[in-house]
Amino acid sequence: MVFLHLFIVNKSGGLIHHRALSPKAPQIGTNEWLRIGSTFHSLYAIANEASPMKLSQNKNVSGADDGIEEIQADGLVLRCLQTRTGIKFVVTAEPGTSDIDQVLREIYILYTDCALKDPFYELEMPIRCELFTTSVDALIRTMERSARLGIR
Repeated sequence: MVFLHLFIVNKSGGLIHHRALSPKAPQIGTNEWLRIGSTFHSLYAIANEASPMKLSQNKNVSGADDGIEEIQADGLVLRCLQTRTGIKFVVTAEPGTSDIDQVLREIYILYTDCALKDPFYELEMPIRCELFTTSVDALIRTMERSARLGIR
């Protein structure tokens, strides 16, 4: 079980945070990350409009707009949590990684506890909060350690 990347996209499609979560994660430059963030935001919006299956009131279980929740490939799983405010938290992981949804929810809680409560943080702007970064790192270490030990 390996979490690879985390990226957070604001409601306008701008990348506000990105980081590798593992040494196994491919190295991606800043410009590529910006492109990935805006492309994912666009694909999410297209999927919301083009989906033949509409959820009630076009909202998912978290109350956010319906769109891409998961993409699976041979060597990668991409999972997205969109909040009611339109911020998308996206984690990529190796196939077979469990508890991705739990990790996304915990990262969202860390965002609200660390970044949003930082008096110097402005909404929709890049997250530059050391407490958030260290808390995400601790969460990933805990989740990977729990998975190795078989603890849920």
